[in-house]
Amino acid sequence: MDIGFVGLGGMGRGMAANLVKAGHRVRVWNRSPGPAEALRAEGAEPVSRPEDAMQGEAVLSILADDTATRAVFLDGGALDRAAKGLVHVSMGTLSTAFVQEFAALHRDRGLGYVAAPVFGRTDVAAAGKLNILAAGDPAAIDRVQPLLDAMGQKTWRLGDDPVRANVVKIAGNFMIAAAIEAMGEAVALGRGHGIPAGDLLEVMTNTLFAAPVYKGYGGIIVEERYDPAAFKLTLGLKDVRLALAAGEAAHVPLPLASLLRDGFLEAIAHGDADRDWAALAKVAARRAGLE
Repeated sequence: MDIGFVGLGGMGRGMAANLVKAGHRVRVWNRSPGPAEALRAEGAEPVSRPEDAMQGEAVLSILADDTATRAVFLDGGALDRAAKGLVHVSMGTLSTAFVQEFAALHRDRGLGYVAAPVFGRTDVAAAGKLNILAAGDPAAIDRVQPLLDAMGQKTWRLGDDPVRANVVKIAGNFMIAAAIEAMGEAVALGRGHGIPAGDLLEVMTNTLFAAPVYKGYGGIIVEERYDPAAFKLTLGLKDVRLALAAGEAAHVPLPLASLLRDGFLEAIAHGDADRDWAALAKVAARRAGLE
């Protein structure tokens, strides 16, 4: 397929590279040109403007948040200059309110819109093993399914309303943050009684909590591997705030999300903003006088 890719951060670089490897023609754009130029050697075609990436059959984007997405596609006018009939596969973690607005703007312009946020960190993206949450017009998803297959191990179809994919993504990230918080508090409890973090989490992640999130983040917490960040703590705060906003919109109380928000704010106040969001576990240790 003749496609574009917008946003070459830690996730986007690996995703775009896998699309090139799968044989697609991929025009790439990034706000800073370095990552796009780096992909030239792998066969991608760097372009100077985001609208230049929107002249084929589809464009995929993965940007940090609503603000960045709005700036690139709406404020700069790129959406107005997209090729007729283009399908936009939006893979960032965005608010439900913005996705509703964004999808409507695509419909008004005769463009397809598929929400397709992902589960997986940067190493999973590079390996092409993401789990992709897709929602939108089924025909549009069918058109871009070969692209999703090149980036992920499974596409989870969640209906024809794009918002549904973003709700599942937000809920998933909320659950990851809750797992990090639970492990942080449990580790602090164990350390308070002389039990090393590694001993406690080795038991837990091989018995009651033998799941990828607990094993992966448990290992980071035990080894304190918070740098470099695969997912910054500030992004974790952003996603918890998205959960709170989505809950408020549907009159769904999320008391645990409020606790997590305050924990992220405390971590940032202590200088951990750019560390991996697993550094949330340090908050419990500080509160217990163990830091």
